[in-house]
Amino acid sequence: MDYTLEVITLPVSDVDRAKEFYRDKVGFTVDFDGEVMPGVRVVQLTPPGSGCSVAISDNLEGLNVTPPPAPGSYQGMQLCVADIAQAHKELTGRGLDVTEPVTYGEQDGGTFMHFRDPDGNGWGIQEYRVRAEKPLRSVI
Repeated sequence: MDYTLEVITLPVSDVDRAKEFYRDKVGFTVDFDGEVMPGVRVVQLTPPGSGCSVAISDNLEGLNVTPPPAPGSYQGMQLCVADIAQAHKELTGRGLDVTEPVTYGEQDGGTFMHFRDPDGNGWGIQEYRVRAEKPLRSVI
C-alpha cells in the first residue's frame, strides 16, 4: 500500500497574510479558502507541480492539532526544482527575500537556497536536475 504525503498543516499567526505571501511571493496556487466547520477557516495552497499542499488555519485546535505548534516553529521544509537559477529569478521577481543559490559539492541535488515566511517558518529549495527512476529522496 502506498502512503502519500498530501498536506502539511503549517502554523501561522495571520492566515490572510500567509495566504498572500505564499500565493503572491512564492507562487503557490490557492486550492481552497473557506470554513470547514463552524469557526474553523482553512486555506490550502499547493506549490506548482507538487502533489503535497500546505494548509493554514486560524483555528488549529479546531482541526485537532493539539497542542497547536507556534507560528514560525516549522523549519527545513523543502521544495525541489529542476533549474534553481530560473527559480531564483522568478521568486526574486515576485519580491521574495530568498538567499542566493549555494552549491555543496558537485553531485546533482547539492544546490540550495532558502527563505522564511512572515512568521519565520523556514524553507529550502533544492535543485535536482536529473531524477532517478524511483521517487526523489532528498540528500539532506
